[in-house]
Parts: sequence; C-alpha cells; structure tokens
Amino acid sequence: MKVSLSWLNEYASINSDPEEMAAKLTMAGLEVEAFNSRFDYLDRVVVARVEEVVKHPKADRLNCCRVNVGEEMLSIVCGAPNVKEGMLVPCARIGAVLPGDFKIKKGKLRGEVSEGMLCSASELKLDADTSGLMPLDSSLVPGTPLVEALNLSDTVFEIDLTPNRPDCLSMIGVAREAAVFQEPSVELTLPETVLPQERAAVSINDLARVDIRDPELCPRYCASLLVDVTVGPSPFWLQQRLEAVGLTPINNVVDVTNYVMMETGQPLHAFDFDLLAQNRIEVKTAGAVTRFTTLDGKEHPLEPEMLMICDGEKPVAIAGVMGGENSEISAGTTRVLIESAYFNPVSVRKTAKRTGIGTDASHRFERGVDPAATKRVLERATALMADFSGASIAGGIIDEHPQPCPGVEIRLNTDHLNRRLGTDLSAGEIKALLESVSFGVTQESETFLNVSVPTFRVDVTRPEDLSEEVARLWGYNNIKTSFPAVSPSRASLSPRLAFRDTVRECMTGFGFSEAVNYSFSSADSCDRLNLGADDLRRSVERLLNPISEDMSVMRSSLLPGLLETMKRNNAQQVDTLRLFEVGNTFIATEKGIQPNEREKLSALWTGSRVAPSWHTKAEACDFFDIKGAIEGLLSHLGVADVVFSRASKDDHPYFKQGVAAAVEAGGKTLGVFGQVDSTVLKNFGLKQEAFVFELDMADLLAAAPQSVTSTPLPKFPAISRDITLVVDRDVAAGAIMAQVDSFVKKETLVEDAFLFDVYEGKPLAEEKKSISLRIIYRSWEKTLKEKKIKGLHDRISKSLIEGFGADLPA
Repeated sequence: MKVSLSWLNEYASINSDPEEMAAKLTMAGLEVEAFNSRFDYLDRVVVARVEEVVKHPKADRLNCCRVNVGEEMLSIVCGAPNVKEGMLVPCARIGAVLPGDFKIKKGKLRGEVSEGMLCSASELKLDADTSGLMPLDSSLVPGTPLVEALNLSDTVFEIDLTPNRPDCLSMIGVAREAAVFQEPSVELTLPETVLPQERAAVSINDLARVDIRDPELCPRYCASLLVDVTVGPSPFWLQQRLEAVGLTPINNVVDVTNYVMMETGQPLHAFDFDLLAQNRIEVKTAGAVTRFTTLDGKEHPLEPEMLMICDGEKPVAIAGVMGGENSEISAGTTRVLIESAYFNPVSVRKTAKRTGIGTDASHRFERGVDPAATKRVLERATALMADFSGASIAGGIIDEHPQPCPGVEIRLNTDHLNRRLGTDLSAGEIKALLESVSFGVTQESETFLNVSVPTFRVDVTRPEDLSEEVARLWGYNNIKTSFPAVSPSRASLSPRLAFRDTVRECMTGFGFSEAVNYSFSSADSCDRLNLGADDLRRSVERLLNPISEDMSVMRSSLLPGLLETMKRNNAQQVDTLRLFEVGNTFIATEKGIQPNEREKLSALWTGSRVAPSWHTKAEACDFFDIKGAIEGLLSHLGVADVVFSRASKDDHPYFKQGVAAAVEAGGKTLGVFGQVDSTVLKNFGLKQEAFVFELDMADLLAAAPQSVTSTPLPKFPAISRDITLVVDRDVAAGAIMAQVDSFVKKETLVEDAFLFDVYEGKPLAEEKKSISLRIIYRSWEKTLKEKKIKGLHDRISKSLIEGFGADLPA
C-alpha cells in the first residue's frame, strides 16, 4: 500500500524525517519496504528566464527562444501562447523524464534546434492549467531546481501490511499509528463531515428501497442519493492525492469513492440511479444467475452462493468485489446512489478467489472493515461528491442494519501481560499505551483493566492480542532480552536420526557430496529404469495437483533423481561426480490409504576414480570402486557377515548384465549395486558410464551392532600364508571367501583372510582364472611356528580345492 506523507499530515503533524518515520512504522508492525520523493521526476527541471523570443521562420505558432538556465543559454522552440521575454518558467532539460514517460531529447523542430522544453503546470502535474507556460515568481534565480524553488515536498511510503491489520489500509489508520510514535506524540485529527443544510425537495426513502435478503453475508447496508449531478473532472488536488497513491483519476463521482476509501479504509460504490430497475437494491446470493459482466467489460461465471447487489430485475454488482457494467457512472449520469456496506469477510474472500478478481475493495472487505463506520463514511463521501459535482442531496440516508456487530470487551490481567512480555509495566502505563491508539480502558484494580476494543480493530479479540499491542507500542527494543532457566542437558537424537547422521558423515568422508532432490518424480521414471510390468516400484502414488508433469508422482526409487542430477552436472561440463542421497521412497497401497514409505540410501559414481593431477593419471571409476564405497560404509558401521552375490538382471533391469551384485548381511539383503545399463543411460540423456547403489536404511540399521566391543592389542606376531587356486571362470570369488571365513570363525588361530589377486589370461586356459588369497594366523598365547600352522593351512587349502574343483598352479 502506498501512503503519502503530505496526506498523512492532514490528520497528524508528522515531525519525523522520512527515514526515521519508515523505521518507526516498521517497528510498529507496519513494514516500510521503500520510500521515495513523489517529485523525483522533476530532478532535471529548473527555473529558467526567457531572454529572447523570435518567431519561428517556418511555423506561425512556434517561437524560437533563448533561455537562461543559470550556467548556460539554451535554444528552445516553444509553442505556448503566453511566452514572452523576461518571464521565469520551468524548463525541462535534456534527459528529463516527464509524466507519461515523456523523455526530453535534443532535436529539431521545423529545422530549428531545441535543447529542452518550457513547461506548463499540467505537463508537470502541478496544476490543471493547460492554457500556457507556468509563470514563476520573478524573484527566483535561473538554474534553481524547481523542486527547491517551489518547495515541493512529499514522500510516498510503500508499506507491506500483514493481513491482521486492515485498519491500516487507510490514511487515517496509518496516521493514527504514526501520531503515537512521534516525539512527543501528537493528536489525531479526523476530517469533519458537514452535510449541507439545503437538500433536494425529495427524500431518498420516497425514491429508493434497500432489502437485505441474506443478513449473515451483509449485516449492514447504507445508501444515499444525489440528484442534479454534473459528471466532470475532479479538483486538481484530489487528482494529485489519488495519483500519489497509485490510483488513476476518472471523474468527480468515482474519484470521491476512491478518495474516501483511501482515507478511511471503507470501500464505496456509486451506481447510476436511473439504471437501477425499480429504483431498488436487493442484497442476495446469485442463485440461478450464472454470468455477470463487471466494470472492466469482462464476463465472469457466478456460483449460487456468491453474494450479489441486485436491482429489481438483475445483478448490478458483485458484493464487495466490483460493480457491474450495466450500472456504471457515465458522462450523462444525473442521479447517483452511493453504497456503503459491511460484507462478510469470508464471503468476499471466496468470491474474489473464485472469480479471479482482486480489487482494492475486495482487499479491504476480505480482511474486515469497521462495521461502525459505514454510515459516517457514507456521509463524508456524500458531502464531497455534492460539493464537486454541484449536486443536491436527497433527504435522509437508508441504513439497513439487521445484524448489529457487538463490541468486544476484554478483561486484561496486567500481571499475566508482564510475565508474557518480560516487562514490568504498571496498570497505568498499560492503560496509557492502549488509549493512545483509541482503545477504551477503565482500571478495575492494580491488576485488572477492562478494555473496550475499537470497532476498526477487528484483529483484537483476546488478552494475548492486547499483549502484542502493548509490546509494539512500548517498543520491542525496550523489552530486555532474557533467557529461561532450563537444564543444559538436551534430548538425544532417536537411533534412526543418529544413524542417518552417521551414514551422511561417512559418505561425505568418502568424498561423496549429498544431493537433495524432490520427493516427486516424472510418471515415466519407471519406464526409463526399464522396470518390469510386475515390479513393485511401478506402484507409484499419483498427485492430485502436481506442480508439473515432471513431478506428477511420488518417487519409488532415488535413482532417477541422482541420474537427473548427473545429467544437469554433465551439461555444465562436470564429468566426475560422487553423489549420495538419503530419502524416502513411496509405494502406493489402496486408494485413500497413505503409501508405504521406506528410507533409502543411494549413491552414484561417474567419471574418474580420483581427480587428475601431476602425480596421478586419470583413471575411469569402475564396479569395484562403488563396491569399495559400500564395503567401507559397512565396515565403519560395524556390519558383520557381509556377503556379495550376483544380482539377477530380471529383478534389477537397470543394471548392465553381469555387472551387478546384491549385498547381504546376516542372511538379509541390504541392497544392490552395479553399473547402469546403457539403455537406461540413454533414457536419461546420459553418455558416460555410471555406477550406483541403493541400500535400505532400516535394514542397514538392523544389521549394525547397537554396541561396540573391543579386544586388547595382540602381544605376539602374526604369520601369513598365501593360497593360489585355479578355478573355472564362473566361480565367484565371494563364494570362495565365504568358505574361508568359516575357518576364520571356528579356528582360533585364523585371524583374517582376504583376496589380493585375480588373474585371467595366458598361460591359463581360456575358461579358467587364478585367485590368490592371503590368510593371517596368530595365537593370543605364544609365538606361532611353521609346523603349528602347516596342518591347518593344508586343511584349508584341501577344503577349497575339493569344494570348488580347483587346481594348484603348475
């Protein structure tokens, strides 16, 4: 909302400078977003003396003038009839931008150079006079900025009001707040309304009638009538007031309704009385009427419960929103019915929302206007309109008020208020603060106040609201900061949240960056992952009102989001990525029942194994890099009995054939990993290899030990022995390691075993491969000797040879 400082000064003497005023209003809860001088457009307009006037050689109505603008003489072509030598006038210099976005440039008029423009008052929006140049006082000095010469000063504030402060959607409302925060505070002066004693010979009750059919939606409706109206332009000062706050002047009838609305916050509407069928107003819902054309010429669909203003035959306005084209004021209007009403805020809000019409009137009505000001504001508008249009006022005012709005009375406990705010204000101080903004307060005791809430404060209904009011009036900066006496201990995170943090820390420690994607995905994500028709992940939960087609379903896998992130990074020439995401996936159930949610951990590795540098060659990452990340994570979490096995492409069709594995621990599958299939990469618009894994967080948490056990450091040295086996190529190294691990568990001397080499090629047969294992032996009681472990090592070797049909190398 725009607020003019000069307009505010009509109601309160504002003695603060604009910057201080903006700060005070903001601290009072009326946030000032910006403020600027209304006359900034005159910054290139100066006082000029016309030194010489010569007739234009090629145009009878133009003159060539030599103009003194202080530091130089300018040649300006002027067509004003009153230009003469020696007169002082406003001169817009080159670069000035006048109202209407009219830019002053150096040019030629009929062959003569013109280096500026001599201006009339109307061209500068300083008066309505269009007869010629604006004459200035002869005592002024050429070159003086016009703003300074005429002492033009007005600041316009742009205030962002919260919805609970409709009382400040008016100049008087803002002035009331500003007056309190002046030092010292000043009195608020409300405009006096004096209706002329001389009235038209007729009474409004003889000519018009108002019936409220739905008092729940319209508790009060007032109307006045003017006759012998002459529609024309408004006084210039009124036009300036409206333009200062961003409104466009139309005529003396409509402008008065807008002016009074901006002044008081009460929207008004003017009907051409002669266009109202049967000279009557009915306030009722639309019912069977389905279409209505508003003042802007647009047709809108209506719903039966929308409140309408109707005449004896048809709707003439959407109540509280906008008037109709069929009853608008025109140049030929001679009788005007002025409406001032109180409409149900919820009703207006719904109507404005459903019709898509947002107006200054609906903005105020839907937040709540002062129900007690309806008649008073009508009288103000009637008096102004009669004055500006030369009209006569019909006797009386119609005031239909079937449901009076009860006043709000609040019993305030000052001790509770002080405890709530952390203040130590006396009952008298609280009383003075509330009375400064028009609350009625009587002191019952040292502890209790009885507060009558003014009708324009529709947001104050309970003691807590009064506490907020006192806090802002006292000044938030005056409330001392204090901290509650609480125990320094804090509640520990739930195991699930703590585990999630541990996983995140571990993954970032491995060099992965965390990605956070939307929980929504495209409906074709399952198709792009090549999921089978019976795959459970195709049971997606669809959104009723999606943001876009790309976010129309709840995700059933984290992989599409990571692949899309990879695509965006590749497009920015970022080819090496290590990403992970922890988030929920959703599997739809029955209609009307919440989907099943499972928290997953997914990661993606693409590009180089390590960042290229002078000492390291760039090497592409592979299957074993993503496997190593999983092994490192499981080791850090303390997950035991981990087994890797070949994953079926039928169950995981987004992996390349033969380059995918499942991860198991304690007999339960934790997840899968592998290389993304080339067709899936193509579906996501990717051109380079990518390796991913997806683990179930709940299963991972269940597999991780809840406590950590420790063992003492060994006292005696270990002995290591190697075993090299030649096996068929399709024998899984993991199966061999699983059998070795069984010895680790049951043989006390076997401490550890690991795979350290796999070889394929000559001199081995084409269908064979060589696998080398290292077994670590150690005793906790003494130093081992070769003969002590030889038998055990031979037994392990024999078990592996027989179990896998292996041979020893030649």
